[in-house]
Amino acid sequence: MADNANGADEELVDYEEEDQQPTETAAAKPADAGKKGYVGIHSTGFKDFLLKPEVLRAIVDCGFEHPSEVQHSCIPQAMIGSDILCQAKSGMGKTAVFVVSVLQQLEPVKGKVSVLVLCHTRELAFQICHEFERFSTYLSGATVGNFFGGFPIKQHKKTLKEECPAIIVGTPGRLKQLVKEKDLDLSTVKYFVVDECDKVLDKPDMRSDVQEIFKATPRTKQVMMFSATLSKEIRPVCKKFMNDPMEIYVDDEAKLTLHGLVQHYIMLNEEGKNRKLNELLDTLEFNQVVIFVKSVGRAKELSKLLNDCNFPVICIHGSMSQPERLNAYKQFKEGQKRLLVATDLIGRGIDIERVNIVINYDMPETDERHGNGADTYLHRVGRAGRFGTKGLAITFVASEPDSVVLNQVQERFDVNINAMPDSVEASLYMGSGAK
Repeated sequence: MADNANGADEELVDYEEEDQQPTETAAAKPADAGKKGYVGIHSTGFKDFLLKPEVLRAIVDCGFEHPSEVQHSCIPQAMIGSDILCQAKSGMGKTAVFVVSVLQQLEPVKGKVSVLVLCHTRELAFQICHEFERFSTYLSGATVGNFFGGFPIKQHKKTLKEECPAIIVGTPGRLKQLVKEKDLDLSTVKYFVVDECDKVLDKPDMRSDVQEIFKATPRTKQVMMFSATLSKEIRPVCKKFMNDPMEIYVDDEAKLTLHGLVQHYIMLNEEGKNRKLNELLDTLEFNQVVIFVKSVGRAKELSKLLNDCNFPVICIHGSMSQPERLNAYKQFKEGQKRLLVATDLIGRGIDIERVNIVINYDMPETDERHGNGADTYLHRVGRAGRFGTKGLAITFVASEPDSVVLNQVQERFDVNINAMPDSVEASLYMGSGAK
């Protein structure tokens, strides 16, 4: 999403239809706690974290009682200022780790930026802002601003000049532009967060933007980075930004499977996809469904087809204007539409609580542009079964390359994905699942 000083609208050029990756949580390594000279705080409920009353009250309002495994492992250490490098399964509440721990420590100064959060898509930036807003409801001065390309930069400059927020969430291209043109002063930043850090740091141009932004912040600050997947190659890159970080990784790639998620495939020809999709949508019970396709053109065509068949569908892809995309995202998140046709633009990090079915209309591709198809697959299906709930993933296999990716998924993550039976019992994927 690297935009430059001349082009506010270029932010999604290289990061449009993205590759994805998988996930799971792991307990903190005991050695890390010993090495840092403190004893970890163990908790069975958020109230045991000794949070500010204002933060705890907001958490209760949101309906959360017990922290997930990654929250249990990370929040106590993050609250005491440790740098954090965390890989944890999709849907297990990574965002709340940095939102809660930052708000717990935050002492906002009017007109000064204390918190900077970077992510790789506008939709994710929008969602992170929402999380900060709802968890800071009772906190005074914890103002939040969202900055990304495709939005008039003059308005961003005006906001920074008139009412500079304490917490800034944005994409690297736009933030770099604001820093370069001296509209954004990061000299008071105390908390530097990168969400989906492997995507943000993977491509050289976006990594360069992050480095420029990082240089504009103080040397002493807390750095936290999160992702569903952190390859062995990207971990050292992340750690270059950090000081002796606490590292939380999945112990074994085989654990990256998503608990509570029923996964099936359907062998068919390309020409049979539309008919089969209609059949599935007519026969399956669901709350909301995300249907992934491989290109903008296919997203438009499939959305039109479903709309013509009177399905309550909405579409999100990179060729839409920024207002169109955010409006579509909000409509789907609020439940106004039950079907979403999308490219991999929303394959990562986007959290829609009601989604319990994901359909891979097109199998993820493996190539230099899209990355590893198996990783993409796991990120996509992670949109269902979020935070320990049940879900169903159905994948159309229409070619030899599709079969290759499906086999890679099964081998890499040690999971058996069976052919779709004539019927699937709704209780297997509807309702809450045991965590």
